[in-house]
Amino acid sequence: MAKKKGKSVSFDAMVKFFFHHYRIPSKKDIEQLSNKLDQLEKLILSQQEIRGKRDTTGTRASSRKNVMTASDTVLDIVKRFRKGAGFAEIQVRTGFDDKKLRNIIFRLNKLKKITRQGRGVYIAN
Repeated sequence: MAKKKGKSVSFDAMVKFFFHHYRIPSKKDIEQLSNKLDQLEKLILSQQEIRGKRDTTGTRASSRKNVMTASDTVLDIVKRFRKGAGFAEIQVRTGFDDKKLRNIIFRLNKLKKITRQGRGVYIAN
């Protein structure tokens, strides 16, 4: 019988190596990317507000509380439907593409702002 050479490697170590070697993002990486996207959305919206809106005196708009992010828009639409809003209905009302809308719904579900009632149907909490 042949002897083993070297150390035995744990399953967790093999998985970590595989993820690192093939550059597969982890759940933590996706969450960080999602947070960065939210920050960039807010920054872009605030910059557009500063450039575009001025009140009648010619000064910049002073309130930034009315800035709605894409997540806020989707949450607002879902809240309007008491029996649940379907994915297709949300997409029609927002005009967002599939990938963006899926990411927003994932984030809102993770933050427990919406829950999945059935396949493609979401209700606000």
